[in-house]
Amino acid sequence: MIREELVFVATCDISGHVRGKGFPARELPARLKKGIGWTGSNLMMSPQGPIWDTPFGTAGDLMIVPDPAAEVRVDFADGSAVEHFFLGDTCTTDGRPWECCPRDFLRRAIEALEDAAGLRLVAAFEQEFVDGGVAEQPGDAYALGAFRRGAPFGEVFIAALRAAGVVPDTFLAEYGPRQFEVTVKPQPALVAADHAVITREMARAAAFRLGRRVTFSPKPDPEGVGNGVHIHMSLIDAAGRPATHAPDGKLGLSPPAAEFLAGVLHHMPAICAVTAPSPVSYLRLVPNRWAPTVIDLLQQDRGACLRLCPVFAAGSPEETRRQFHFEFRAADAAASPYLALGAVIFAGADGIRRQLRLPQTGGTPPSLPRSLPEALEGLAASDTAAGWFGPTHLDAYLRFKRAEWEQVAALSESELCERYAEIY
Repeated sequence: MIREELVFVATCDISGHVRGKGFPARELPARLKKGIGWTGSNLMMSPQGPIWDTPFGTAGDLMIVPDPAAEVRVDFADGSAVEHFFLGDTCTTDGRPWECCPRDFLRRAIEALEDAAGLRLVAAFEQEFVDGGVAEQPGDAYALGAFRRGAPFGEVFIAALRAAGVVPDTFLAEYGPRQFEVTVKPQPALVAADHAVITREMARAAAFRLGRRVTFSPKPDPEGVGNGVHIHMSLIDAAGRPATHAPDGKLGLSPPAAEFLAGVLHHMPAICAVTAPSPVSYLRLVPNRWAPTVIDLLQQDRGACLRLCPVFAAGSPEETRRQFHFEFRAADAAASPYLALGAVIFAGADGIRRQLRLPQTGGTPPSLPRSLPEALEGLAASDTAAGWFGPTHLDAYLRFKRAEWEQVAALSESELCERYAEIY
């Protein structure tokens, strides 16, 4: 059978889905400059597919331009088509970044942090998912048996990640039934978000080739634990030296790191609409589900919104500084990694700029939003967050998410979980 290789160019949009267009691989040199055609309303495709509301209408043309640094080409060596795609930037037809481009949102956040403190951020996304190809058995949490029954998916998935340029760290059977987790090596912020997208797509690609499905839905089962996305982060200076830890600082944090985290805590009511952006996200953020429910910063506590992570077997102060980092735990895979990480960085940069202080210990911390509408109200009410997005992007985001909520508001929790397990 004669075949010709195709290439896909994509963006990871508001819904967290990877969308774009394909073309013959022989046209790649030209496409690296002109990309593929796109429109504003393509951004408004809902998780379910239809465009329910859009400020862009049918007018206007854009391009998704592939980034050569974000190319994936993986041959699964099973006779199936090669997995070949680029992640790209949504641009106007003259090549300027479009005001609603998810990758440019993150780039602008990175610039805001550099402007505020001369610092950069290194990150890694820890992602949980449910493997529909594994039989559920009692007592499977973190079990070797569950890990074993997950084969050969785990091996195919990890090999695909490495072939895609993502360095795997761990792969394990998690706490929930048929739930697994993957972690990867930290990278500069934009690369880390690219790798988060690639990790999800390699999991789906490996599962597809094995005749099974995985779901990254925040809440596949209303009675079970959810799938979180935990973003591990640390700050580095212009020379690449660790800048998060100070032995004498509060909670071991350097002054800019403390201000960064104070900014994230301050803006959590707005951030949640971006990092936990689906109706089912708020079925995960409930008590007794190993997920955050209040706006807090704690040391080595997996129920925290922000967690200071442990340092393992550090034999020197330099090693402690290298390992020391924090984790944002109020996120899930319904979010575009670019928007989620960008919102956290924008908030942290604002904390540094305003020299915000961490809250005093003791007392009852405020609650996280309890629903998507409440989170959207927090985002809409934040003048600071409006500056992160700009008026067009913020209007599009709020309209998109409000329409999504309206379409599923009448569903029961079970129906909602079932719907989003299929979507993600």
